[in-house]
Amino acid sequence: MSGHSKWANIKNRKGAVDKKRSEVFTRASKNIMTALRTGGTVALKTAIDQAKSVNMPRENIERLQNRYEERKANLVSCRFEGFGPHSVPLVIEVETDNKNRTLGEIKLLFRDIGGSLGSEGSVDYMFERVGEIEIDHTLTDDLQLELIDYGLVDFSENVIKTDVENLSKMEKKVKELGIEVVRSEIVMNCKQPTKLSSEDEVAKVMDLIDALEEHDDVVNVFSGFEL
Repeated sequence: MSGHSKWANIKNRKGAVDKKRSEVFTRASKNIMTALRTGGTVALKTAIDQAKSVNMPRENIERLQNRYEERKANLVSCRFEGFGPHSVPLVIEVETDNKNRTLGEIKLLFRDIGGSLGSEGSVDYMFERVGEIEIDHTLTDDLQLELIDYGLVDFSENVIKTDVENLSKMEKKVKELGIEVVRSEIVMNCKQPTKLSSEDEVAKVMDLIDALEEHDDVVNVFSGFEL
């Protein structure tokens, strides 16, 4: 959902990610719900195909779609801000039909894992919206120079960063160059990331991020930290 794969690898090495079938279904369900919220037919087809690839039963997929149709008229979008373990800033975007219930459940996750929710505006100012395109391999220097003309702002860890208004143009150009796009989305990039001193600290932060992302009402979780 939020470009945390680099840090999730640290958790994998720590043995903190369980590959149980139920967790695979949870992630597939989350992808379907996200696609339904954004309203993209291509994204929804991709999410359903991925769910089928991990053998999620058809009735489970249909149940998710029916549940969303029943709830969507009452859904409201809102954002929560706070600090996770080791004072890492977090912005949580949600869609819910009961804001108070969702707020209470998210507060509980912070209490159990670490950190605390803040007031509106306490964290948001640390972030800026940018376009991100994750590709399947690194870029050569020549390709980076070519993409600068299309709005490339930065490139690291197989992720191209560009201004929000250039995202569609950049994605189209990347595909024209024969490069596979893994992910393309608008994210919130932290301008003042918290520096963590160990992989154990990263794993603790990822525990909270993973728990938040598994919540049915959470659409995106954006964090600001570096190792």
